Amino acid sequence: MLKPRPFSRRRFIFSGLAAAGVLVVGWGALPPRQRLQGTHPLPLTDGAVALNGWVAIGPDGTVSVAMPRSEMGQGVHTALPMLVAEELDVPLASIKLLQAPIDKIFGNVAMLRDGLPFHPDDRGAMKAVAQWTVGKVARELGIIITGGSSSVKDAWEPMREAGATARALLIAAAAEQWRVAPAECRTEAGFVIHASGKRASYGSLAARAVLATPGEVRLKDSKDFKLIGTPAPRRDTPSKVDGSAGFGIDARPPGMVYAAVRMAPTVGGTVARVDAAAAMTMPGVARVVDFSHALGRFDGAGAGVAVVAASYWQARQAALALTIAWNEGAHAGLSSDEIYRDFASRLDAESGYAYYKTGDMDAGKNAAKTVTAEYRAPYLAHATMEPVNCTAQVKDGKVWLWAATQSPGFAVDVAARVAGVKPEQVALAVTMLGGGFGRRLDVDMVAQAVAIAMECKGAPVQVIWSREDDITHDVYRPAALARFSAGLDAAGNVLAYDNKSASGSVSHQFFKRNLGLPPGGPDKTTAEGEFDMQYEFPNQRIAHVIVDSAVPLGYWRSVGHLHNAFFKESFIDELAHAAGKDSVEFRRGLLARHPRHLAVLNAAVARAGTAPPGRAHGVALHQSFGTIVAQVAEVSVDGKEIRVHRVVCAVDCGIAVNPNIIAQQAESAVVFGLSAALFGAVTFKDGKVEQSNFHDYQVLRMNQAPQVETIIMASAAHPEGMGEPATPPIAPAVANAVFKLTGQRLRSLPLKLA
Repeated sequence: MLKPRPFSRRRFIFSGLAAAGVLVVGWGALPPRQRLQGTHPLPLTDGAVALNGWVAIGPDGTVSVAMPRSEMGQGVHTALPMLVAEELDVPLASIKLLQAPIDKIFGNVAMLRDGLPFHPDDRGAMKAVAQWTVGKVARELGIIITGGSSSVKDAWEPMREAGATARALLIAAAAEQWRVAPAECRTEAGFVIHASGKRASYGSLAARAVLATPGEVRLKDSKDFKLIGTPAPRRDTPSKVDGSAGFGIDARPPGMVYAAVRMAPTVGGTVARVDAAAAMTMPGVARVVDFSHALGRFDGAGAGVAVVAASYWQARQAALALTIAWNEGAHAGLSSDEIYRDFASRLDAESGYAYYKTGDMDAGKNAAKTVTAEYRAPYLAHATMEPVNCTAQVKDGKVWLWAATQSPGFAVDVAARVAGVKPEQVALAVTMLGGGFGRRLDVDMVAQAVAIAMECKGAPVQVIWSREDDITHDVYRPAALARFSAGLDAAGNVLAYDNKSASGSVSHQFFKRNLGLPPGGPDKTTAEGEFDMQYEFPNQRIAHVIVDSAVPLGYWRSVGHLHNAFFKESFIDELAHAAGKDSVEFRRGLLARHPRHLAVLNAAVARAGTAPPGRAHGVALHQSFGTIVAQVAEVSVDGKEIRVHRVVCAVDCGIAVNPNIIAQQAESAVVFGLSAALFGAVTFKDGKVEQSNFHDYQVLRMNQAPQVETIIMASAAHPEGMGEPATPPIAPAVANAVFKLTGQRLRSLPLKLA
């Protein structure tokens, strides 16, 4: 059972921010803590020595690098080691990855800092101070998390600094050994080389380097990069091809048993009674566990019962044989129609929180033409290919976890709380993830696994959800409703632009579940993609109404940008049509002060060329997670079937650390986004999810996947996110092409022709 824990420093800092804002006078002026030296040692073997909190070197020259980010197909186990290898001057193949300990130097600073609700064009002092202060708060919290397309962005400085500092120590050690000036030495391919020709391997110098004093540590200039910017092969590909890669579901600690679950079918439902008699007579069944009481606030999936057996099949069959009486709870009558009606009434009654406003909205009163539109988007499930799972063992006052998680710190915390032990008594092995997409930021499956393992007399237990469990008990991408109104003059110029939307808040729920914080205040993710757009309307107001959600909500790949980009970019096309202008030319006219956006748009349009007969090109331009993306979708319509044949995707993500991975992420994002655009919808009736598996929650098949051509814009800017930004533009690009072909303006997702 969950035990109360003291009010932690982490909760105090977040609560202070919520109550007093981000300006913390005095403390905020101090420099943030360093991220080079940790307080927890790296798990080293074979005589390796640590040169800082990130990098260690063995006697054979193997370089061990701490890896704090989870590999879920986005390529961080290749891209992040490239940063160290570049500065340390070693071959990428010589680097071995170590799971980073739970240490604050590995916390994701960029992700929290980017969560502030400022417009990208804002260059004011308040934004600078807020980002500085939240960066410091993030450094103090040290939340280790993989999300927000932030892995490379966050690691760009600390991991390069770790490599450069280690290199400086090795040069200092060699110079001292040879009695020469460090300036006379250089490094190459894992060796320190003196001007005279003397050379020493890093492995031979490592023990001495630990005691050395580095000279000036300088990061390389981008013109000197040898590895960064090259299409280095993915390091995780061979193991995934030969089957040796270890995912969460592959964990096999000795003596492991399996657990299958049955969870309340209605939102907020609970267990009333369980008749386990029939299940307990079935082959291999060991016990039935009601884990509801142990979840506490980590109840994203809801209350339920598990059957533990010798095999998963036995556990699953017995779970289906359980006779369970459910308390349906207060939301037994919940329906999608009711939710949208609530959104509409709230938009009618409330002005919402204005995330961005500029100019004078009264300018629209003199409009020659007014354009209005209402858009909607449904709930979405994550539907990761690796089903939700977690393996836990509770024995002798300790907890062992094997988890495919995006949030190792939260996983350790929930395991400790459920088991009633200190976090130091929890050992976590982070495996590869067979898809994350934000679902594995939550740790409800960890809470379940630990609660069940506590009843298994020290045996490890692997909890596996069926696909039906997954679809019907997700933490969903919010449904949303958005309204737009714009006034145009006789020449087609936009005089005033008004946008107001309504949805639940992912962040309010997420931080309550994982940090115990009370919900409150604005949530950038609700309006991102609307308020932070690049178009230069002189008079605009973008607002949002947060509607408390009974449906559990979670971060989904690109979060609010996904639906808000569809709303915004579709409406921009509507304005172009109302103005009698080509949609591309209309956008170009709104980007006079945004040359990078204009360049990306022009690159995509030029590569796309002219649509073949019977097809049309739809365009969308969107910035998210710091990256600008323009997409041109080549679409045909056959009856009511929408077919996407080709997508040209131009991206400006700053410095391209690994162009191959960028292209792969763009292709992945397009396919993922098309699944949502053409098929994705979770609906509720009588408090229950109506979909259950891929037959009614369809994802894009191979024969439906378009050709994707990715253009990577040359840039020397700081690297930005790439895991998510190519997802939001695809739905509006397709919808805009469909309008050209059919004259139907599709304002609801998924896209369906009448």
